[in-house]
Amino acid sequence: MHETSLGPRGLLIYSLVLLALLALSGFHPLELDTWALEVAPVIITLPLLWFSWQRFPLTRLVYALIFVHALVLMLGGHYTYAQVPLGFWMQDFMGLARNPYDGIGHLAQGFVPALVARELLLRLTPLRPGRWLFVIVVCVCGAISALYELIEWGVAVAIGAGADAFLGTQGDPWDTQKDMALAFVGAIAAQLLLARWHDAQLARLPAPAKVRPAGV
Repeated sequence: MHETSLGPRGLLIYSLVLLALLALSGFHPLELDTWALEVAPVIITLPLLWFSWQRFPLTRLVYALIFVHALVLMLGGHYTYAQVPLGFWMQDFMGLARNPYDGIGHLAQGFVPALVARELLLRLTPLRPGRWLFVIVVCVCGAISALYELIEWGVAVAIGAGADAFLGTQGDPWDTQKDMALAFVGAIAAQLLLARWHDAQLARLPAPAKVRPAGV
């Protein structure tokens, strides 16, 4: 496997560590239903990484970012976003009115998908680094954030007051708008901060394997 991606041993270690932390986060969570909802993206993504690894290995940078995002989700799932101790420490330290960990989660919701979307677009479409790629990546992340907010709304309608911990609004009527704004900020920041590093790793990746037609 190329040095800019993970080899089989690296992916195995990556997966085992992630599974161990997932199990740890699921040990006596504050609310089991909320934990399941919050970590669902991790449970869905890990098999996808394994199925795509051989034909379409991602850059080490993107694998690392997905790992960090999984940690954010698992910590938020274990405590619920409004009750994460790290958020309370930040709230006290910065004199904030509410636990800001939910904001961290939504910032990551733009930051990490931005690099994933950027990698897919650069490797699978004619797009090249530049203004259009930047704008399209931001729009993709905005769409992901909007879809997540719609899912939250659907869950809230389905289970009523029991969805309060999953929503994490903490009484803020503008929470949805702020969450989406943070995702946009994350998508912009990721590209400004990491695009050159990402491009350097992409340049050393082999071209994705092509699917052979049936019967060939």
